Amino acid sequence: MNSPASIVALKHVRKTYPAGLRKKNSALVDLSLSVFSGDVFGIVGTNGAGKSTALKILMGFVRPDKGSVTLAGYGPEDPASHAVVGYLPENPCLYGHLTLSDHFIYAGTLAGYSKKKIRERSLELLQRVDLEHAAKTPIRRFSKGMTQRAALAYAMFHRPEILILDEPMSGLDPLGRQLVVELIREYNREGHTVLFCSHILTDVERICNRIGIMHRGELVAEKSPAELREQEERLTPAGGADISPLESFFFRIVSKSP
Repeated sequence: MNSPASIVALKHVRKTYPAGLRKKNSALVDLSLSVFSGDVFGIVGTNGAGKSTALKILMGFVRPDKGSVTLAGYGPEDPASHAVVGYLPENPCLYGHLTLSDHFIYAGTLAGYSKKKIRERSLELLQRVDLEHAAKTPIRRFSKGMTQRAALAYAMFHRPEILILDEPMSGLDPLGRQLVVELIREYNREGHTVLFCSHILTDVERICNRIGIMHRGELVAEKSPAELREQEERLTPAGGADISPLESFFFRIVSKSP
């Protein structure tokens, strides 16, 4: 039986940044990662683990020193990759003087949508992110949570095959977090692939079918939630620490890594 093809792949990727005179800081060290079609793949790690750098390389914002990167068969420098990827950065970059409806019109026009299709898709997404009441409000008047939800809807507008999200639950209250979790689940059920990084381990554990742990620029572990639960149940005695399997596994792996 043939192995499934990767829709997102990083192979032996290395990235360093200057860190003073004749010094370099290694952000990524020989990182290899495969995401398959239909996955919801979550990347977790401590601050400085290289999560955001990996996503920026996938998007073509940063060039790797070594290694290869592909998205649905395209390199990130290929303009064709822009049609198959939607991206939510950790700090959303929306135009403050424009409304969310303005952003949707722009995204729809770039995607070649008709005016009717833009209206229909706009209404659908406004409902899904609970921003119907703010469609005509300039983004600068949005709260942080509203801006986060608006940016996610903007990234999803052209129905990209791959959705890449950097800390999508950042700045959200519990209701906002639940809304984003449901959005990711729905988008995946529609047949799309989602790759995201987060420091909120409980959210990653409940929505991902595959989880990767990064530490000091490397992927040090990769498992499914079921594998995590099975492993941690064997290692954790009855009545042990009241933390989730992913939290237990994460703390143990990171503490052992050099």
